[in-house]
Amino acid sequence: MVASEFPRRLYTKGGEPAPDKSIGYYADDYRLVPALKSALQEDEWEEIYESPLGVFLKFHDLDFSWASRLVHHMLTFQIVCKQRYEIWSLIGTTPVRFSLHEFEEITGLNCGYVDDLAVTDLELSDDMRAFWELMGVDVESGQSTIEIIEACSNCSSWSQDDRLRLGYLGIYAGFIVATRPGLSTNVNHARLVMDLKGFKEFPWGRIAFQHLIKSVKEKDLSKNIHIEGFVQALQVWVYYALPDFAAEFGEPLPNDPTPLMLAYKASRGHKNVKANMLKHARIQCCVAKDLADMFPLWDDEEQDPDIVKIVNAIHELYFKFSKNHWPLEGVLGAHIVKA
Repeated sequence: MVASEFPRRLYTKGGEPAPDKSIGYYADDYRLVPALKSALQEDEWEEIYESPLGVFLKFHDLDFSWASRLVHHMLTFQIVCKQRYEIWSLIGTTPVRFSLHEFEEITGLNCGYVDDLAVTDLELSDDMRAFWELMGVDVESGQSTIEIIEACSNCSSWSQDDRLRLGYLGIYAGFIVATRPGLSTNVNHARLVMDLKGFKEFPWGRIAFQHLIKSVKEKDLSKNIHIEGFVQALQVWVYYALPDFAAEFGEPLPNDPTPLMLAYKASRGHKNVKANMLKHARIQCCVAKDLADMFPLWDDEEQDPDIVKIVNAIHELYFKFSKNHWPLEGVLGAHIVKA
């Protein structure tokens, strides 16, 4: 295979935006989890903590260190990918993928397919109206993180089920969509909390991934940005893709906890992050091992033919990527090429 068969770099090598400004985020608001823990009874907290969505509370307990430069460099290594729900980044000469497969491996969330992910046919019941009134939220709106935090100080007289609903909505607003604290969330998804069992079983992994990838794809890395969604998954993705780098800089925890988002405390402040990423070049391309699992998992997603060529090359016996496959000039920043 020749270079022309593969997609181009997003940024010209040597002309990538510098990580001068830290990437901001909204996930794991420092006020949210303490507010939820103080609002819930011990058995209620334990029930949510051990549920499928409790992984976010366990993540909070890690005191995970956000490494903005690390994520910034990984995103500036991108190659052009026309698929809305995938990112491919080039580390050295090897392309690595961030897709729903990787996100599922990182978070352990349910990423299964459902016909109506947007939940467009949920009726507004009297119980919903009553619960929204308890929280002091407009019945046509989804709760914001700030509204949930405020409700935590007023819920001592609520029923156990209503306090559980508040806890799960806190995880939804503060981790799964993780947008600005004062911004209302999707009311259709919020209303699912009336069925506690169904809420826990809903494929929140798809919602979380969709929200994160959309936010990432919209950002201009040359500017001061905030990324919505569970952005820490991108940092864990770097550790997954670069296991030798992770062993030295990710502060891996003993006994290999699962899912991957619970396997690192992470570290920040290291110098020469980019150089160390490229130095530790043993790379895992992607989670999926079977060729069939390498293609899009969304009904409305068309395959990018250039990405298909990468996928086929990964599965071609004896094939190795080389620098000749990746010209230095990218789609952006082509006029800033260092010698």
